[in-house]
Amino acid sequence: MAALTEEGTGKFVKIKEGDLDMQLHYQEAGSGEVVIMLHGTGPGAGGWSNWYRNFEPFVEAGYRVILLDCPGFNKSDPLVTAKPRNLINAWAVKGLMDALGIEKAHLVGNSLGGASALMFALEYPDRLDKMVLMGAGGGGFSLFTPQPQEGVRSMFDVLRNPGDEQLFRKWLANAFIYDSSKLTEELILGRFASMQKNLHHCENFMKSVELNPKRLADLSPRFGDVKAETLIVWGRDDRALSFDLGLKMLWGIPKADMVIFGQCGHWAQWEHAEKFNRIALEFLAR
Repeated sequence: MAALTEEGTGKFVKIKEGDLDMQLHYQEAGSGEVVIMLHGTGPGAGGWSNWYRNFEPFVEAGYRVILLDCPGFNKSDPLVTAKPRNLINAWAVKGLMDALGIEKAHLVGNSLGGASALMFALEYPDRLDKMVLMGAGGGGFSLFTPQPQEGVRSMFDVLRNPGDEQLFRKWLANAFIYDSSKLTEELILGRFASMQKNLHHCENFMKSVELNPKRLADLSPRFGDVKAETLIVWGRDDRALSFDLGLKMLWGIPKADMVIFGQCGHWAQWEHAEKFNRIALEFLAR
């Protein structure tokens, strides 16, 4: 199989769901059961930048894989909203599935993407098969770590100063991975360029925060209603969302298992891609 590329797998779709009437961008490759991967938040975020180390291994394992650019991110249409982002993204996933004729899918979500997968699991349980959550939001506040955590604070510094490349580099190093020496220029420059091409997304994100400072709906009171089999993956050294939030999900979601990676930050799927791919694929296949 030829190597999958960002440009070669990119597509657009028009959706209408909930309050959304917009065009979404996504990457797609493979055939078989559908896996939709949902990225996290922050400047320059998108499906490809979050999942490019996981896309091809999942396709090679026999899945039809979709990397969604959520509303207001990367190449999808802009958005200003007071609604919780995890609800907005659950609508987007539902609209995408309807537009592409997908009846049921597995969801794999990191950070905001995890919060969005959780919301989808509660709003559309019959459309979800299994769910993988990594460093997921939507669990309320940590009981042990001062809020907001370091990674979130530095994210807002970048959003207020999106032209500062050094500040952007510092944020990536502090927010996402345990060992910052592993950051590649490809990742840094690619995500910075994406942010520069879509500065309106940064402005709109801050406008949305003014309308709704909490940004996400806290779903922890509803964890017991999640029906899907769920794998929770967390980095022990996550500086964006503390792993005690994962323990809260493990305790609350009835059919949940949890794996904690040592020497791992907020991006388990990137920093420990080979191990994450193996564990997640084993979970989906069982």
